[in-house]
Amino acid sequence: MIEFEDVGHSYGERVVLTGVDLRLAERRVAFVGANGSGKSTLARMINGLVAPTSGRVLVDGLDPSRQGREVRRRVGFVFTNPDSQIVMPTAGEDVAFSLRRAGLPRRERAERAAALLAEYGLGGYADHPAHQLSGGQKQVLALCAVLALDPAVLVCDEPTTLLDLRNKRRFVELLGGLEQQVVLVTHDLDLLGGFDRVVVIDGGRVVADDEPEPALRHYRALVT
Repeated sequence: MIEFEDVGHSYGERVVLTGVDLRLAERRVAFVGANGSGKSTLARMINGLVAPTSGRVLVDGLDPSRQGREVRRRVGFVFTNPDSQIVMPTAGEDVAFSLRRAGLPRRERAERAAALLAEYGLGGYADHPAHQLSGGQKQVLALCAVLALDPAVLVCDEPTTLLDLRNKRRFVELLGGLEQQVVLVTHDLDLLGGFDRVVVIDGGRVVADDEPEPALRHYRALVT
Protein backbone atom coordinates (compact mmCIF):
# COMPACT_ATOMS: atom_id res chain seq x y z
CA MET A 1 0.00 0.00 0.00
CA ILE A 2 1.30 3.42 -1.02
CA GLU A 3 -0.39 6.38 0.66
CA PHE A 4 -0.20 10.10 -0.05
CA GLU A 5 -1.79 12.11 2.74
CA ASP A 6 -2.46 15.77 1.86
CA VAL A 7 0.89 15.92 0.11
CA GLY A 8 2.29 19.20 -1.15
CA HIS A 9 5.66 20.17 -2.54
CA SER A 10 7.35 23.41 -3.52
CA TYR A 11 10.67 24.31 -5.07
CA GLY A 12 11.22 27.69 -3.46
CA GLU A 13 8.17 29.76 -4.35
CA ARG A 14 7.10 27.43 -7.15
CA VAL A 15 4.32 25.12 -6.00
CA VAL A 16 4.53 21.71 -7.69
CA LEU A 17 1.98 19.64 -5.76
CA THR A 18 -1.01 20.62 -3.64
CA GLY A 19 -3.29 18.53 -1.44
CA VAL A 20 -2.67 15.12 -3.01
CA ASP A 21 -4.56 12.30 -1.28
CA LEU A 22 -4.15 8.82 -2.77
CA ARG A 23 -4.13 5.22 -1.62
CA LEU A 24 -2.53 2.95 -4.19
CA ALA A 25 -3.08 -0.76 -3.69
CA GLU A 26 -3.59 -1.85 -7.31
CA ARG A 27 -0.95 -3.91 -9.07
CA ARG A 28 -0.56 -1.57 -12.07
CA VAL A 29 -0.94 2.18 -11.58
CA ALA A 30 0.03 4.93 -14.03
CA PHE A 31 0.56 8.64 -13.44
CA VAL A 32 -0.07 10.81 -16.49
CA GLY A 33 0.01 14.55 -17.00
CA ALA A 34 1.64 17.32 -18.98
CA ASN A 35 5.29 18.26 -18.48
CA GLY A 36 5.58 20.14 -15.20
CA SER A 37 2.32 18.77 -13.84
CA GLY A 38 4.04 17.22 -10.82
CA LYS A 39 3.68 13.54 -11.72
CA SER A 40 7.40 12.71 -11.59
CA THR A 41 7.82 14.59 -8.31
CA LEU A 42 4.96 12.55 -6.88
CA ALA A 43 6.51 9.28 -8.07
CA ARG A 44 9.93 10.16 -6.66
CA MET A 45 8.41 10.59 -3.23
CA ILE A 46 7.61 6.89 -3.11
CA ASN A 47 11.22 5.92 -2.47
CA GLY A 48 12.38 9.16 -0.87
CA LEU A 49 14.17 10.76 -3.82
CA VAL A 50 11.97 13.80 -3.10
CA ALA A 51 10.50 14.65 0.31
CA PRO A 52 7.12 16.39 0.57
CA THR A 53 7.13 19.88 2.01
CA SER A 54 3.70 19.22 3.54
CA GLY A 55 1.72 16.09 4.30
CA ARG A 56 3.34 12.67 4.23
CA VAL A 57 3.93 9.59 2.10
CA LEU A 58 3.78 6.04 3.46
CA VAL A 59 4.88 2.78 1.85
CA ASP A 60 3.47 -0.14 3.80
CA GLY A 61 3.36 2.18 6.80
CA LEU A 62 6.95 3.38 6.38
CA ASP A 63 7.80 7.05 5.78
CA PRO A 64 10.44 7.40 3.01
CA SER A 65 11.58 10.72 4.48
CA ARG A 66 12.40 9.15 7.85
CA GLN A 67 12.90 5.50 7.06
CA GLY A 68 14.58 5.84 3.68
CA ARG A 69 16.87 2.82 3.93
CA GLU A 70 14.00 0.48 4.80
CA VAL A 71 11.79 1.93 2.07
CA ARG A 72 14.48 1.67 -0.60
CA ARG A 73 14.77 -2.04 0.18
CA ARG A 74 11.12 -2.33 -0.82
CA VAL A 75 10.96 0.17 -3.68
CA GLY A 76 13.01 -0.06 -6.86
CA PHE A 77 13.29 2.89 -9.27
CA VAL A 78 13.85 2.90 -13.04
CA PHE A 79 14.77 6.26 -14.59
CA THR A 80 14.07 7.67 -18.04
CA ASN A 81 17.65 7.30 -19.28
CA PRO A 82 19.17 3.89 -18.53
CA ASP A 83 22.68 5.30 -19.00
CA SER A 84 22.19 7.11 -15.69
CA GLN A 85 21.76 3.74 -13.94
CA ILE A 86 24.30 1.54 -15.72
CA VAL A 87 27.50 1.67 -13.66
CA MET A 88 29.54 -1.39 -14.66
CA PRO A 89 31.34 -2.29 -17.92
CA THR A 90 29.31 -5.36 -18.89
CA ALA A 91 25.64 -6.28 -18.58
CA GLY A 92 26.35 -9.19 -16.26
CA GLU A 93 28.61 -7.13 -14.01
CA ASP A 94 26.00 -4.41 -13.81
CA VAL A 95 23.29 -6.76 -12.52
CA ALA A 96 25.76 -8.56 -10.24
CA PHE A 97 26.74 -5.18 -8.77
CA SER A 98 23.20 -4.84 -7.42
CA LEU A 99 23.71 -8.10 -5.50
CA ARG A 100 26.93 -7.04 -3.79
CA ARG A 101 25.22 -6.40 -0.44
CA ALA A 102 23.66 -9.86 -0.37
CA GLY A 103 26.93 -11.37 0.82
CA LEU A 104 27.00 -13.90 -2.01
CA PRO A 105 30.23 -15.25 -3.51
CA ARG A 106 31.23 -13.55 -6.75
CA ARG A 107 30.52 -16.65 -8.82
CA GLU A 108 27.00 -16.97 -7.44
CA ARG A 109 26.33 -13.28 -8.11
CA ALA A 110 27.46 -13.75 -11.70
CA GLU A 111 25.27 -16.83 -12.12
CA ARG A 112 22.21 -15.07 -10.72
CA ALA A 113 22.86 -12.06 -12.94
CA ALA A 114 23.12 -14.23 -16.07
CA ALA A 115 19.91 -16.06 -15.15
CA LEU A 116 18.02 -12.80 -14.64
CA LEU A 117 19.26 -11.38 -17.94
CA ALA A 118 18.16 -14.56 -19.70
CA GLU A 119 14.72 -14.40 -18.08
CA TYR A 120 14.12 -10.93 -19.54
CA GLY A 121 15.44 -11.54 -23.03
CA LEU A 122 19.13 -10.73 -22.64
CA GLY A 123 20.44 -14.28 -22.51
CA GLY A 124 23.98 -14.43 -23.86
CA TYR A 125 24.61 -10.74 -23.16
CA ALA A 126 26.25 -11.09 -19.74
CA ASP A 127 29.71 -10.31 -21.18
CA HIS A 128 28.47 -7.69 -23.65
CA PRO A 129 29.64 -4.09 -23.04
CA ALA A 130 26.68 -2.50 -21.28
CA HIS A 131 26.88 0.88 -23.00
CA GLN A 132 27.01 -0.73 -26.44
CA LEU A 133 23.60 -2.33 -26.05
CA SER A 134 20.65 -0.88 -27.97
CA GLY A 135 18.38 1.61 -26.22
CA GLY A 136 15.74 -1.03 -25.57
CA GLN A 137 18.31 -3.49 -24.27
CA LYS A 138 19.79 -0.87 -21.96
CA GLN A 139 16.39 -0.18 -20.43
CA VAL A 140 15.83 -3.90 -19.88
CA LEU A 141 19.29 -4.10 -18.29
CA ALA A 142 18.40 -1.23 -15.94
CA LEU A 143 15.19 -3.08 -15.06
CA CYS A 144 17.09 -6.31 -14.37
CA ALA A 145 19.56 -4.51 -12.09
CA VAL A 146 16.64 -3.21 -10.03
CA LEU A 147 14.79 -6.54 -10.02
CA ALA A 148 17.92 -8.28 -8.74
CA LEU A 149 17.15 -6.65 -5.38
CA ASP A 150 13.65 -8.21 -5.38
CA PRO A 151 11.69 -5.04 -4.51
CA ALA A 152 8.01 -5.20 -3.60
CA VAL A 153 7.27 -1.99 -5.56
CA LEU A 154 8.75 -0.80 -8.85
CA VAL A 155 8.51 2.89 -9.79
CA CYS A 156 9.32 3.70 -13.44
CA ASP A 157 9.69 7.36 -14.36
CA GLU A 158 9.01 7.69 -18.11
CA PRO A 159 11.13 4.62 -18.95
CA THR A 160 9.88 4.41 -22.55
CA THR A 161 10.60 8.02 -23.56
CA LEU A 162 13.84 7.17 -25.41
CA LEU A 163 12.54 3.96 -27.00
CA ASP A 164 10.97 3.26 -30.38
CA LEU A 165 7.40 1.95 -30.50
CA ARG A 166 8.38 -1.72 -30.66
CA ASN A 167 10.63 -1.46 -27.61
CA LYS A 168 8.07 0.65 -25.75
CA ARG A 169 5.49 -2.09 -26.15
CA ARG A 170 7.95 -4.79 -25.19
CA PHE A 171 9.04 -2.94 -22.07
CA VAL A 172 5.45 -2.39 -20.91
CA GLU A 173 4.73 -6.06 -21.59
CA LEU A 174 7.64 -6.95 -19.31
CA LEU A 175 6.18 -4.72 -16.60
CA GLY A 176 2.83 -6.46 -17.02
CA GLY A 177 4.38 -9.82 -16.20
CA LEU A 178 6.07 -8.75 -12.99
CA GLU A 179 4.89 -9.80 -9.54
CA GLN A 180 5.76 -6.39 -8.13
CA GLN A 181 3.35 -3.52 -7.75
CA VAL A 182 4.26 -1.14 -10.60
CA VAL A 183 3.83 2.65 -10.61
CA LEU A 184 4.52 4.01 -14.09
CA VAL A 185 4.94 7.67 -15.03
CA THR A 186 4.37 8.02 -18.75
CA HIS A 187 3.29 10.08 -21.74
CA ASP A 188 2.66 6.94 -23.79
CA LEU A 189 -1.08 6.72 -23.25
CA ASP A 190 -1.66 3.97 -25.80
CA LEU A 191 0.35 1.55 -23.66
CA LEU A 192 -1.91 1.72 -20.61
CA GLY A 193 -4.84 -0.45 -21.66
CA GLY A 194 -3.79 -3.29 -19.35
CA PHE A 195 -3.34 -1.10 -16.29
CA ASP A 196 -5.67 -1.23 -13.30
CA ARG A 197 -5.73 2.49 -12.55
CA VAL A 198 -4.66 5.77 -14.11
CA VAL A 199 -4.16 8.93 -12.05
CA VAL A 200 -4.18 12.20 -13.99
CA ILE A 201 -2.15 15.07 -12.52
CA ASP A 202 -2.63 18.65 -13.67
CA GLY A 203 -1.22 21.75 -12.05
CA GLY A 204 -0.03 19.74 -9.07
CA ARG A 205 -3.46 18.27 -8.29
CA VAL A 206 -5.22 14.99 -9.00
CA VAL A 207 -7.92 15.83 -11.55
CA ALA A 208 -8.95 12.28 -12.54
CA ASP A 209 -8.47 8.87 -10.95
CA ASP A 210 -10.12 5.89 -12.61
CA GLU A 211 -9.71 2.88 -14.86
CA PRO A 212 -7.65 3.65 -17.97
CA GLU A 213 -10.39 4.44 -20.47
CA PRO A 214 -12.32 7.11 -18.52
CA ALA A 215 -9.18 8.58 -16.94
CA LEU A 216 -7.41 8.92 -20.28
CA ARG A 217 -10.55 10.33 -21.90
CA HIS A 218 -10.53 13.04 -19.23
CA TYR A 219 -6.84 13.71 -19.83
CA ARG A 220 -7.22 13.96 -23.61
CA ALA A 221 -10.08 16.39 -23.17
CA LEU A 222 -7.97 18.39 -20.76
CA VAL A 223 -5.04 18.80 -23.14
CA THR A 224 -7.15 19.56 -26.22
